[in-house]
Amino acid sequence: MTRDSTDVIEITPSAPIEAARHGWRAKCLQRLARMALPVPRSFAISSQAVQAIAGGHPVPKEQLRSLFGNGETLVSVRPSAMRPEWGGPGTVLTVGINDESHARLAERIGRAHADAIYLSFVQSYAINIARLDPDMFAQEGDGALAEALRIYRDEMDEPFPQDPSAQLAEVLRSMARAWDGPTARLLRQAKGAPADAPLGLVVQEMALAMGPGLCGSGTIQFIDSATGMPRVTGRFRGQRQGSAVGPGAETLYLTRDERGPSLEEAAPEVFADLVRFGIAARERLREEMQIEFVLSDSRISIIDATRVQRSARASVRIAVALARDGVIPPEEAIMRIEPRALADLLHHQVDPRAPRDLITRGINASPGAATGKIVFSAAAAQASAARDEPCVLVRRETVPEDIRGMHASVAVLTERGGTTSHAAVIARGLGLPCIVGASGISIDSRARLLRAGGRSFREGEVITIDGSSGEVLAGAAAMLEPALDESFEQLLDWADAAGGIRVRANADTPEDARTALRFKAQGVGLCRTEHMFFDDKRLPAMREMIFADTPEDRRLSLERLLPMQRQDFTELFEIMGGLPVTIRLFDPPLHEFLPHDREGLRELAESLDLPLSDVTRRVEALSEFNPMLGMRGVRLGITVPEIYDMQARAIFEATVEASRRGHPVVPEIMVPLVSARREVELVKTRIDAVAAAVRNEKRADFAYRLGVMVETPRAALRAGDIAAHSAFLSFGTNDLTQMTYGLSRDDAGRFMGTYVGQRVYDEDPFHILDQDGVGELLLTGAERARAQHPEITIALCGEHGGNPESIAFCQRAGFDYVSCSPFRVPVARLAAAQCAILEGLRT
Repeated sequence: MTRDSTDVIEITPSAPIEAARHGWRAKCLQRLARMALPVPRSFAISSQAVQAIAGGHPVPKEQLRSLFGNGETLVSVRPSAMRPEWGGPGTVLTVGINDESHARLAERIGRAHADAIYLSFVQSYAINIARLDPDMFAQEGDGALAEALRIYRDEMDEPFPQDPSAQLAEVLRSMARAWDGPTARLLRQAKGAPADAPLGLVVQEMALAMGPGLCGSGTIQFIDSATGMPRVTGRFRGQRQGSAVGPGAETLYLTRDERGPSLEEAAPEVFADLVRFGIAARERLREEMQIEFVLSDSRISIIDATRVQRSARASVRIAVALARDGVIPPEEAIMRIEPRALADLLHHQVDPRAPRDLITRGINASPGAATGKIVFSAAAAQASAARDEPCVLVRRETVPEDIRGMHASVAVLTERGGTTSHAAVIARGLGLPCIVGASGISIDSRARLLRAGGRSFREGEVITIDGSSGEVLAGAAAMLEPALDESFEQLLDWADAAGGIRVRANADTPEDARTALRFKAQGVGLCRTEHMFFDDKRLPAMREMIFADTPEDRRLSLERLLPMQRQDFTELFEIMGGLPVTIRLFDPPLHEFLPHDREGLRELAESLDLPLSDVTRRVEALSEFNPMLGMRGVRLGITVPEIYDMQARAIFEATVEASRRGHPVVPEIMVPLVSARREVELVKTRIDAVAAAVRNEKRADFAYRLGVMVETPRAALRAGDIAAHSAFLSFGTNDLTQMTYGLSRDDAGRFMGTYVGQRVYDEDPFHILDQDGVGELLLTGAERARAQHPEITIALCGEHGGNPESIAFCQRAGFDYVSCSPFRVPVARLAAAQCAILEGLRT
């Protein structure tokens, strides 16, 4: 320990206490002292001194002796890390008690109380400092103190230390070394702290919580941690100090309660003072605080104050209330909320106070919680929904034809997949709780059985999916309602006023569009039209088109789909009320619309009036070794142009109809999976022809914008060429990440945890945008596109669009908007506002 006078410094209102040097607890105690609250005399030991102690530097007892005042003072030692969430070694109480001070204490507060205090310290010191076997120090009752002192002497070959400064030196050394140990380093790293994070210590005079009169220790806060609503909560334990329990110990409720006696009734003046202290702490510390206090014969001592632990919904309510009361500005309220936390407010959540019967864990792919009966197929899910029975769709992994089952379910669980797998993406769009990659389960579809560990669950049994934590629970868990209240709306209104990149939503259905509007999205950035074809009424026509042999036959089949698509787009335009709507033309390979099991093939053959062998051959001919890199996207639009012709006509006819009914519509048509300029030229020529035909037939004029979804590395590198024929480029980072890495987004979840754990990748690139690799393609593409076409719109659509880190990247890069799932729009709005505020501070 160095001789620098700032290594040990008394915490007074004017002392040079620094959070970076002495830790958060020391700085908080100084603020309480500045408020003239009754804080016991306290000293801060700097992190440099703690490091020296941990390194073996001797602790000068002379320097510590002054901390004990008149010789009768007892002290506590508490950790003071730079941030409270980093934790630290456990608090040690009543340091300094010995035979002599014990005798004096017995005269003052009674022998039973004094024995309890001395015994508690002997036990704590023996176990935590001397590292003796805890089982040897479990004594209670008469004679326990003498027995504990005897065992210590026998085990250590010396009496229990009587020098208070020697006791304190050993406590400091033990706490310093505990902080520096490997287990502690791993624990704080898990909380976001660096491995070499510094630790300060606070030594504080003890206010005794045992003795004559009303004595005890407790905590009090003025907000419900789960809801954020005003409410006095906490506890008061009479005649207790840490683990020491004296005669007459009892627990009192803080406020009047029919279940038992309360502190408010027993000592109304004390209770009133605590409330007054809480109000003062809220105003001066600009935060809702939990106050730790001790009563000594009804005299209050404020031992500590910490930020109230809170749920996401409570965080929003607290921040908004502080801003409305003028304690903090609205900009600070915006910055206090972690954007991802808003996702929890949009859905039901498992009550954190309720018990959990855990079955297994997986990847928390879509937030929220829901309870339902297990079903193992889309058909079973639809049947369950028809009976008004909530169900959870459990699949090995989902495929496009499962979408109807997902719509009918309240939650989804899959054995395979990652954060951008089919199940994850669709569930987020629908706002369904979803867990993927639950490798601890096995599914027996024939037996309709789900196995996890040594437990089995049959179809129809009830489980709960907690998509926020990734936990699968047995039975129906207690739930909290969504928190889309006035505080939520106010926070996001302030966020919108702060500015930032625009936020659109991905919307495939009218319901998606209504959700997007409810969350104040600034348009639709991605409408995936292929999801509309999986409807029971449309799938037969789609399959008929796939089996058609000539362009004319394909057109005839597609004419059956035209009015349905037109109605889809008309409704979408009308819901969005003139806001921009970007429609992606047909993208997936055709085989996704065909059955692959023998029963499905037989039904298809019957509906098409074809031999089963012909149907089987055709299905096999359409199969591909790697369909995600095969005949899909613009390649289908060029080789089977009738599909895009039909969709373009449906879009333009819907444009005319919706514009006549309300706001003028300028549709944005997006061509998927482009990799060459010529692809855009070919598609644009046909779409222009369709537009001209519709203008003539409807005798109506309209405009439209044609753009490209940049999903291939080549499209990003050749963006300058492509931009010459495009009004906008929207980076589809799900596929762009997949193609840049050569990773399957559906399969990467199997090993991604290992890769991130061994730091091959810092994060899962399908979850957090890879700014070094994929990000460089985005920057290159945007730069080259703008060099060719300065007015071109640049956007990002897909799951990264709802990710705060990705939004910050796009804002720095000068993108015009991001688009994400409707239920992620609030997250994106808040993240965009935070980026704008930080940019304003930097400039």
